[in-house]
Amino acid sequence: MKIFLSAIFLFFSFLIGFSQTTDDQLQKSDLQTIDKNELRLNVLTFIAFSGLEGDYEYLMSEESSVGLSLLVGIGNPDDLSEIRNFSITPYYRQFFSKKYAQGFFVEGFAMVLNREFEDFNFEFDTPETRTETNFALGISVGGKFLTRGGFVAEVFGGIGRTLVDNDEFFFDNIIGRGGISLGYRF
Repeated sequence: MKIFLSAIFLFFSFLIGFSQTTDDQLQKSDLQTIDKNELRLNVLTFIAFSGLEGDYEYLMSEESSVGLSLLVGIGNPDDLSEIRNFSITPYYRQFFSKKYAQGFFVEGFAMVLNREFEDFNFEFDTPETRTETNFALGISVGGKFLTRGGFVAEVFGGIGRTLVDNDEFFFDNIIGRGGISLGYRF
């Protein structure tokens, strides 16, 4: 009888020992308590390009998320050869890490944008400002870092191409997306 009870005790001890989870393993009940929303502000856009860009991201699973970025240009078009007055960018991200929606990611994005160009008119020998509204598709890569308190920092960069070809120069159809974003996961 003692051997039988010892065997049952050992069996349940092994069962309890193997049922413990680590930080990398999440049970389905734990997924309900994970914060799945993020709000961030792109500080690089504000400092370098005189624009305000905010992001909202919803974490669909430990490996993927969807989000929406809104950029409003607050700078002077004379400061740069191109300035984005407005853009709205929905995106999808795929994460490649063992942690929940953190680490290295690849992003596919679509962008509706309104921008101003400063072109040189060779016929009249004067600069000329053009405004266009366009649609772009692109890809970005980056990394996301999270503290235990919910503070989020991310660095990302990418490139896209406008779909409406309004110019004779190839590089006028290229659009960039990037930044250093700080925010909070809740």
